[in-house]
Order: sequence, then C-alpha cells, then structure tokens
Amino acid sequence: MGHSGALLQCQHLGGRGIQGNSFKVSLVFRVQDQLGLRRRPCLKNMNGFEEGVEFLPVNNAKQVEKRGPRRWVVMVAVVFSFLLLSLMAGLLVWHFHYRNVRIQKVFNGHLRITNENFLDAYENSTSTEFISLASQVKEALKLMYSEVPVLGPYHKKSTVTAFSEGSVIAYYWSEFSIPPHLEEEVDRAMAVERVVTLPPRARALKSFVLTSVVAFPIDPRMLQRTQDNSCSFALHARGRTVTRFTTPGFPNSPYPAHARCQWVLRGDADSVLSLTFRSFDVAPCDGHDSDLVTVYDSLSPMEPHAVVRLCGTFSPSYNLTFLSSQNVFLVTLITNTDRRHPGFEATFFQLPKMSSCGGLLSEAQGTFSSPYYPGHYPPNINCTWNIKVPNNRNVKVRFKLFYLVDPNIPVGSCTKDYVEINGEKFCGERSQFVVSSNSSKITVHFHSDHSYTDTGFLAEYLSYDSNDPCPGMFMCKTGRCIRKDLRCDGWADCPDYSDERHCRCNATHQFMCKNQFCKPLFWVCDSVNDCGDGSDEEGCSCPAGSFKCSNGKCLPQSQQCNGKDDCGDGSDEASCDNVNAVSCTKYTYRCQNGLCLNKGNPECDGKKDCSDGSDEKNCDCGLRSFTKQARVVGGTNADEGEWPWQVSLHALGQGHLCGASLISPDWLVSAAHCFQDETIFKYSDHTMWTAFLGLLDQSKRSASGVQEHKLKRIITHPSFNDFTFDYDIALLELEKPAEYSTVVRPICLPDNTHVFPAGKAIWVTGWGHTKEGGTGALILQKGEIRVINQTTCEELLPQQITPRMMCVGFLSGGVDSCQGDSGGPLSSVEKDGRIFQAGVVSWGEGCAQRNKPGVYTRIPEVRDWIKEQTGV
Repeated sequence: MGHSGALLQCQHLGGRGIQGNSFKVSLVFRVQDQLGLRRRPCLKNMNGFEEGVEFLPVNNAKQVEKRGPRRWVVMVAVVFSFLLLSLMAGLLVWHFHYRNVRIQKVFNGHLRITNENFLDAYENSTSTEFISLASQVKEALKLMYSEVPVLGPYHKKSTVTAFSEGSVIAYYWSEFSIPPHLEEEVDRAMAVERVVTLPPRARALKSFVLTSVVAFPIDPRMLQRTQDNSCSFALHARGRTVTRFTTPGFPNSPYPAHARCQWVLRGDADSVLSLTFRSFDVAPCDGHDSDLVTVYDSLSPMEPHAVVRLCGTFSPSYNLTFLSSQNVFLVTLITNTDRRHPGFEATFFQLPKMSSCGGLLSEAQGTFSSPYYPGHYPPNINCTWNIKVPNNRNVKVRFKLFYLVDPNIPVGSCTKDYVEINGEKFCGERSQFVVSSNSSKITVHFHSDHSYTDTGFLAEYLSYDSNDPCPGMFMCKTGRCIRKDLRCDGWADCPDYSDERHCRCNATHQFMCKNQFCKPLFWVCDSVNDCGDGSDEEGCSCPAGSFKCSNGKCLPQSQQCNGKDDCGDGSDEASCDNVNAVSCTKYTYRCQNGLCLNKGNPECDGKKDCSDGSDEKNCDCGLRSFTKQARVVGGTNADEGEWPWQVSLHALGQGHLCGASLISPDWLVSAAHCFQDETIFKYSDHTMWTAFLGLLDQSKRSASGVQEHKLKRIITHPSFNDFTFDYDIALLELEKPAEYSTVVRPICLPDNTHVFPAGKAIWVTGWGHTKEGGTGALILQKGEIRVINQTTCEELLPQQITPRMMCVGFLSGGVDSCQGDSGGPLSSVEKDGRIFQAGVVSWGEGCAQRNKPGVYTRIPEVRDWIKEQTGV
C-alpha cells in the first residue's frame, strides 16, 4: 500500500442505543504517516456499541486517492451559513419586536353636535353639564373609530377640551398608538370629515348626532405640555368693552422660557371677535424652534384654522388686527428659547356677525373693499358684489391696494383666498390693476378659506363710454388710462407694457431693443439691463470669460482675485470670495493695523475679516428695533421706529426745514446748504436750531419717545460750494448725548471704499413736500429709489455732477426727494439687514421729473473728513 496513506472504516454491524434502536455508524479516517500505516483500535462507543475497522480494497483506486474539500470551500460555507443565520435572526427580532413598536400620535380636531343647544355652563370644564356632554362625545368618537379598521385597534383615549356655540361645537384631542408603517394612512383617515350617531338611550327621546368630525396631527411642540394649566387663560368679551391681556410679566419682565401658554377668547353668540396686538416683541424668527405666537379661528390648535403666525418684533403702528369667523379665538405662545423679550400686549372685543357680505352697487362710480379693511379680513367668508352702471356705459374695476397672500400657497396659485372676476382669479400681492367688462355689469366675488388671512383690497369701480373709454388718452389693455404723450416713450406706464408695444423708435433719441421696445439712447452701455433682454448692453462689456476693470480694461477671468493688481487700479482684487491681505489701493478696505483686504464692503457684515477685528468694531448701528416693517397701505407713510436715525431740524420760528441722520450719541450728519445765512436769518447759528429725534408725526413732537435736543455747534465742509453744491455736507454736534431707544438709533457710516452699485435699491426719507410746489408732510415719508449709473447721471446733468455726487431715483420720475428733505439720509439695506448711509439729500431740478433724478452727496467720498471731525 506504501506510505501515502490508507482509509480505515470502523463498522458496527448491529446493536441498540439508549432508545433500543438498531443503527449503523460508519467512520472514515485518512491516516498518513511516513513510517507506515498504524493500526488504531476500534473505539468503544459509550452507548454500548463497537465500531469496527475495515481496510478498503487496494484495487479501489478512486477511493484510495479521494480527498476532502479544500479549506477555502469550507470557510466560505461556514461564513455563508453564519450570514444566513444572522439574517434569519434579524428578521425574527424585527418581526417579534420592532414590528410591534408603536408611535404615540395625538390629533386635535372639532365636531358639531347638531341637535344640542349651547349652555353657558359648557364654558366651565368642571361643570356637571360639561362633563356629561364631554362623556357622550368621547363615547361617540370611540364608536366612530371602532368602525374604521385603520383607527379602531390603535385608539387609546380622547379628551374634550372646550365647547362653543353653533349648535354646539366640541374641541377634542384623540391619542393613538400607531404602527409606523400606518402613520400616513392614519393621518388621511383622521382628516376625512365624518358623521357619527349614537342611538337613543333608554330614557332618551333623540339620537346624539355629530357632524363635521375632523382632526389633524397636533404641532409636536404643543405636545410637550398638553396638561400644563399654569399658563392657560380664559376670557369672555362683555358688550362692546375692550378686554386687554398680555404675556406673563409684560412689560417689565420677559415671558416664561420653554413654556406653552394659551388664551381662550370668547364672545356672545352671533358675534365675531376683533383681536389687535398693540405691542409685539418676541424672539426673532430663526427656524422651527423660534418662539411663536399663533392665532386660531377655533378653540383647538389645528393648523388648517391658523389665522396668523407671528414672531420677531413689530412696530406699534404695524397693522396687527385680526377678525374671527365665529365667536371664538385661540391664541397660543410656544417658547423654546431662553431669550429675554417682553412679549405682547393685546386687546379684543366683539362685533355683530355680518349678516351679509357684498351687495348691489348701482351708482355711476363708487368704492368697495374686503370686510373690515384695512384690518385683516375674516377667514371662511364669501362676498359677492354685483356692479351695474347706466345701460349706455361700460364698467371697470380698479384695485388700488391688493394683499391676498397666503404663506402656504405658491405665487400665482389662487386656490385659497382670491378675487374672481370674469372667470379669472386674482390673489397674492399686486400693484394697482384694472379689470374691465364689455357691458354695464360686472360681478366681483371674494373668497377666503378657513386659514391665514391678509389685509385684503381696496377697489373703485368706474363707468365709461365704450366708444371712447379714455377720452383724449391712451387706454392700456388692462383698462388703465394714461396720457397719450407717454405712448412709446421708453417707459412702461401700463402694467402690461401695452403702451410700449408696436412702436416705431425715434432713431435720433431712441434705441430699438431686440424685444422691440424703444429705450433712450443714453441708456445704452450704462451697465443696466434696461431692455429686459440685455440687448442694450450687448457689445459694451468684455467678452465672455473675461473681467472688466473699473478703468475699462478687459482681463482673462483667471487673473481676477489672483493676488496681483492686473488691472492697474486694483479693481480686479477688490471683491473676492477668499479674503486675503493685498496691496492697498483706492478700492481696498484698510484695517486699523494698516493691512488691506480684497473683500468688498467688509465692514460690519458679521464676519471678522481683519486680523485685528477692526472691520467689526463700532458696529452698534444700522439696526432697527422692530424687525417687521409695515407694508404701505394707502400711502407712503413710514412706520414708527422704521428709520430711527432720521432727525427733524427745526429753525426758530419756522418749524421743520431740513433733515439729518444720527451717527453717534453726539453727532448728526446733514447738508451744508441748510445752514447758509440769509439776510433775515442766520442759519449758521447753532442756537437757532432744535433737533427732534425719534419723531414720526410733526404734530406730535411731545409724544412719548421723542427726544428734543439743542445743537452745540455746526461744522460745514470747508470745500462746500454754494453754487455747485459740491461737498454739500455738514456735521452737527448735540448739546447733550442722545439716548438710544426703540425709535432712536444711529445709522452706519460706510468706509471710503464702500460701493453702492448702479441699480441698487435705496430708501429716501423725510418730511418734505409730497409734490413739487406742494406742502410738507406731517408723517415721515419713505420712498424706494435706485442708484443710477454715474455715466448716465453725468449725461443727464452735464457739467453739474462731481465725484462727490450721486444720482438716485427713477429716470421715469414719480419717486424723489423734494424741498424739506434736504440733509436727510439715503438708507441702504446691506447684509443681514444692517443699514448704511449712502448719501445725503442735496439738490435736484424739480421733484420726481423724468430724466431729472435727485442728486445726493456721496458719503464714502467724504468719509475721511467725517472721521477727522467726529472720531466716528
């Protein structure tokens, strides 16, 4: 056999094991020994049978040479078996454990009990009547859930929280323990309106009928303290008396941190509630976990019935009046931060419920508005106005103000609140527009759903001759009438641009855009896309892939921000994403340590760019106390505290003459021409002036918050030219420092390298004349205007513009500063809402005329002088 090995087989030919069963065991061994085959004795089995040894025949070559599986095959089999067993174990664990995991979910909702009458006792949750009715509601809910397969098995409990009129409306919570894979299906099932009826009981004569049963998942933040009554209040309006309520501690201490507060507001049957927040200051809106006030048109905090969500701060003059559709409101405050804010003060009272909305309008002209305008219209209303003018006339409706904005609806999708005319729906925020009819009749339908509301609309209707709709004027396709000389002048006076379509351009004065609009020739190559399709700027700039220096030189894009002054004037390194220290030029910001940065406008932008931090020093400026600024409703009045650096300068015996801006507790900036002496009055004498800070209304100079200051001295720029108005700037030192408050704060001054690019929106404010040759305004006025390209400015006002001047306005006119605004600030909103003073109101040819923009002193050009004189 040799020494290569041998196979031995021990066999036991019979016998019984422990159980008395005969069986055969065969063992095969491979023995390999260089010294030869060694016999091994047969092993005696512990169960009492013997194993024999048998030598296989030598001539069975295959068996003699047969080998077992290779080691790697065995290893693979073992690993595979292990993985299979692990998978099976995991599936078993998931099946028996995780599949049975439940998520706790709470829904809040409301339902109507149609065959019950409301009792005053239902307002008291501890009364016998409340407890009895609540018990029946919970029983009905349990019955309803049991009949819905996806709800019944997982319902834990329901709780009735309140009742209100109509016949009786019940507000409730329902808690479920839901398998995760059923969550969406349960949400859908709960949102379906249902009806449930309890049959008459033994001594009852009627069934218990619930209709409009619906519920939605509660805001998870409300779940944290659903049973906490320490900050829960119930108030009922009495007659027409105004009832006041506030957050705990208002105004002397902040509202509680990490709290859940609610105010249940009620009125009498057949009334609605008017709620107004008179003061509102909570933590800023900064994401899902910010402090939040929500008003619900319901007594249950259901998202579909949220009228408004509020956070941040609002000026006292901001319109925060809301109307309910029924006689209840729920106000909730959820606080998730430790920030110390005073909270809110609110009032509410009841009004008779509207019996109708809309109506017939049959005069030749008139006005109408959404209910309760300019307050917010109520939710869940429908109004229809049927307008009919004399038979031989046509009718058109002009919406002067239009605000129907819902935060949950995309722009242009009028699926919630809308006005419908001639089959077309209008919603969102729109500028003035006109809708016409081809007959003497028109129908205007207004609809609001049961959630978020807005201030609505103000409209007027007019009758006109269909043969001559705009006598002596041009009619836009929208129905608006404009002067004929405005047709094809390059300005879009019609909202739909119909006055500028199908025009023949005047080759001497106009440029034909590719989109067929005609634009003034001097707009070509002014770095502003006036045509709208960019055709007026084509061929004016550097080729694609290159950079245009401020001196007009074109460079490859790769040379911009490479750390080298390739332009020759440093403009290619003046505004780069990666902030680096570079060689100093007139375009680079200089830190206090002498190093210069290649970042544009780095000062007070919230990022420390200078190694010594000097770019973020002295940045307590340019921020308003109120984060929410009111929309203009019916004019251009400024909001209280909106421009807290605006100053009114009164000359002795003459009242308001000029404006100024507060730049520090001790210093104001104004225009030098305001202090030029005349024969009968010495305007340069500081004792002749009084500065009013924090002023909004000129007729209320003694109002709370207004500060009255005398001047210590007046410093006009030594280079001021009273003929050209070059260097038109003056500094005024206050006799005593100003006290900062919610309505008195300084504006930021820009660095001398700060850039206010062409086209940038800037605000001008003042109490000046509201029109050329008119009278001054009592309420501070504001207007948004835009920086005009300096080249265009010089072409419009040849030989009059210096580097210290900038043109700001609209070349089409319409918005401008005027007499009485001189010295006031141009306020530019920069990064993070911080506001810098771009200029000082200086001069202009007329007010708001076409191609005659206002001219302002450019603050960056005189910044070094201001620093020398004031240290600011």
